Amino acid sequence: MSMSQIDLRSDTVTHPTPAMRRAMAVAEVGDDVYGEDPTITRLEERAAELLEREAAVFVPSGTMGNQIAVHLHTIPGSEVIGEVRTHIFNFEMGAMAALSGALPRPIQTKDGILTPEEVERAIQPKSLYRTPTRLLILENTLNLAGGRVISPERMHKLVATAKAHGLAVHLDGARIHNAAAAAGVSAAALARGCDTVMFCLSKGLAAPVGSMLVGDTETIREARRIRKLFGGGMRQAGILAAAGLIALDEMLPRLAEDHATARRLAELIAEAPHIDLDPDAVETNIVFFRIAPEAGVTAGEAVARLRDRGILANALGPDQIRMVTHYEISPADVEIAGRAVQEIMAA
Repeated sequence: MSMSQIDLRSDTVTHPTPAMRRAMAVAEVGDDVYGEDPTITRLEERAAELLEREAAVFVPSGTMGNQIAVHLHTIPGSEVIGEVRTHIFNFEMGAMAALSGALPRPIQTKDGILTPEEVERAIQPKSLYRTPTRLLILENTLNLAGGRVISPERMHKLVATAKAHGLAVHLDGARIHNAAAAAGVSAAALARGCDTVMFCLSKGLAAPVGSMLVGDTETIREARRIRKLFGGGMRQAGILAAAGLIALDEMLPRLAEDHATARRLAELIAEAPHIDLDPDAVETNIVFFRIAPEAGVTAGEAVARLRDRGILANALGPDQIRMVTHYEISPADVEIAGRAVQEIMAA
């Protein structure tokens, strides 16, 4: 980051690394709508191998990857089960209804982690006058729950429950590699049994654009058609895919560093007065904290005061703030940011 700015708004604010810029400049390209871009082909093969799946397709955004999956697994008028805080329900502009005619069936949980029993209760009984349930969506890590990780054991149970009731399962794995690093398993192990998996190259992995949707060969063949339907066909996009290949090489091995800086940031913020934050609940690179009513300052006001000090964060509602660490945030940066929160809350 610049000398005057520490940007903790998201792990999407990163800049491409020098190696990414070099790879983009010399990328071998072709027309991907014709299937002729060799760099995209290499990225898709690498993504499929990473998740131990048959195939993958490169898409412009995580939202498009998720919405292609919803379109694949539902029919108009069917329901999609998910935790109430999932990205698909909250930050994708109602696309599941607009593009696929699908309805959300949100489940409110205590900590963002669904249980098999909660999923079973949300499934509609088969009836001529009830909306059919077609899809379970899981998000790992769960952004709005503070980057919480669904364990491999819980993932397995949730997938098994869905399959027992004939549901497809889509994993919004925008930050699946953070989840895998925190859980000490491979992303493939964490996603096992899900019909489709989306992961982002531009969240935490520093690529400028793009996400991957993986699945079996037939599913991904149909996903390519839907990508075109949704306006996502790309031409010489190997320039973008080249950065994605570097992201998988450079960034995956260092994600635990972002988790460590997030934990340290949480420890510092938790020392501030009028703050509700348990550092032990910070499992990956996302830090959520609440400001108590007696503080006399709203989240928006606190974020504005941080900005005056060159520290950028996001207010989520009147009393909650989110900060996200990434490769451009150093241990020194989190010391500065954490102390700044302490000073603002003590003022």
